[in-house]
Amino acid sequence: MRELIERLHEGLPAEAVLTDRDVTASYAHDMASFSEAGTPAVVVLPRTVEQVQHVMRTATALRVPVVPQGARTGLSGAANASDGCIVLSLVKMDRILEIDPVDRVAVVEPGVVNAVLSRAVAEQGLYYPPDPSSWEQCTIGGNIGTGAGGLCCVKYGVTAEYVLGLEVVLADGRLLTTGRRTAKGVAGYDLTRLFVGAEGTLGIVVRAVLALRPAPPRQLVLAAEFPSAAAACAAVCEIMARGHAPSLLELMDTTTIRAVNDLAHMGLPETTEALLLAAFDTPDPAADLAAVGELCTAAGATQVVPAEDAAESELLLQARRLALVALERVGTATMIDDVCVPRTKLAPMIEGVAAIAQKYELAIGLCAHAGDGNTHPIVCFDGADADESARARESFDEIMALGLALGGTITGEHGVGLLKKDWLARELGPVGVELQRGVRQVFDPLGLLNPGKLF
Repeated sequence: MRELIERLHEGLPAEAVLTDRDVTASYAHDMASFSEAGTPAVVVLPRTVEQVQHVMRTATALRVPVVPQGARTGLSGAANASDGCIVLSLVKMDRILEIDPVDRVAVVEPGVVNAVLSRAVAEQGLYYPPDPSSWEQCTIGGNIGTGAGGLCCVKYGVTAEYVLGLEVVLADGRLLTTGRRTAKGVAGYDLTRLFVGAEGTLGIVVRAVLALRPAPPRQLVLAAEFPSAAAACAAVCEIMARGHAPSLLELMDTTTIRAVNDLAHMGLPETTEALLLAAFDTPDPAADLAAVGELCTAAGATQVVPAEDAAESELLLQARRLALVALERVGTATMIDDVCVPRTKLAPMIEGVAAIAQKYELAIGLCAHAGDGNTHPIVCFDGADADESARARESFDEIMALGLALGGTITGEHGVGLLKKDWLARELGPVGVELQRGVRQVFDPLGLLNPGKLF
């Protein structure tokens, strides 16, 4: 321990090396439940690429594991510390280095907060689409590590589609540059995509070149109430089959609606079984909403209410963004699933979750990026009740099994971390696991980077 601290101080300022036990304990875990966390030996907060390289060279020399972290808003335990590790927090590397309106790229450090970047590029008439629900806190580095999504994915796609190039510090301290900043580029293997979603197991992202889009018009939102999840999902399928391109298509069930109302007193309709939010940022969003409203009515919606202006639209979106926070108040603990299924299987997925909630006698609120088929069943329970906690864990696993049975995946945007690594092996199969382990071995032969995660 003494040698580790001394060597770290050789390349880092004193304030960047934290050893106080109470302070380091606060960096031990992210927001995931049921994911063990160890005790870090030290927390480091570098501000430069060279300082990150020094940390990794020191870790390699002394064979000390390193756990990279962003804002720790993750929901799978990917940022959890392991015993005796160096926690490498990148939140101090928070500079936007460049915004280029001609090439439509931004160059940023990993600690830049998603919302800060979004607002900065908006000032230049540009748009960075990925918008996780935690966008006011989460960092670009964390978004890259988990392959984050958000509300706008149905039209604009996920983080991986906006990462053009990276600078990455490897386990031994070498600096690797991947990708490009040009509109096209197919030189060699696509190592950039390999790092997106790798959860810090292959290297430390220290700089990213991100693609930007022209800023779209302000979106308008429509809210449609449905008597059943099946009717709402039928509307979703019809909207997509007819060629519409909503900027978001979100669903909340009754449990979620009531929780949001209890938290924020928003007056959402609690008698409906499913509330569908659709938005368009097209030149004539009112016309698009009218067309979608007709499809919703034909699918069985009992009420369709288009927002009259941007302010009313933002209020509806705020209700959706509050879903997780609101459901966290239903019990003393939550487990958040992240199962993505084909859109055509969305209805049986939601109905299956309701049956699982009834089977285990638990409150399971469900919100979804319905346009993507990406569901977030949130199991609410009393963490101090051993029996209820056990039932919560069983229901969580049964939900993932249901998703795989429907042709889906165990994670659409939250990542694997610790929480789902057993399920990753089931999804990939033995050949897939063998090859992915081999890739990891190439980049990190000593197994120092985020040990215990993914596999």
